[in-house]
Amino acid sequence: MDQSVSGPNPVDVHVGGRLRLRRTLLGMTQTSLGDAIGLTFQQVQKYERGMNRIGSSRLYDLSRVLDVPINFFFDEMPERVASKSPAQVRGLSEPRETFEPDIAAKRETLELVRAYYKITDPQIRKRLFEMVKALGAASADRT
Repeated sequence: MDQSVSGPNPVDVHVGGRLRLRRTLLGMTQTSLGDAIGLTFQQVQKYERGMNRIGSSRLYDLSRVLDVPINFFFDEMPERVASKSPAQVRGLSEPRETFEPDIAAKRETLELVRAYYKITDPQIRKRLFEMVKALGAASADRT
């Protein structure tokens, strides 16, 4: 199946989103990550968008620089995404569904998580967490 016609594979998009999540949580720029593994920021950007697949040796390098196990990049992958791996879709004539990035990969989410973990007092952090959960539940009840 031609990637240029159907877009990036959802598995590659998921892995790229996890790469972006970890890089952002560490406060690294695409340039600094690229420098650490011998890539340009444009190459890192393509990995994060899922436009380029990440090979096994590069994934190994990324896991070391970002201080996560390799399986981190595949964590929380929905079954509907996993089912779109090339081995799973080989031979199917159905068009791929459009893949939307996970909400965890949004900049707003990443900034919120980073700010949350800057709160050093665990009790304040817990209270904030409980408050946000309550607000979310109240908002969901209104819809």
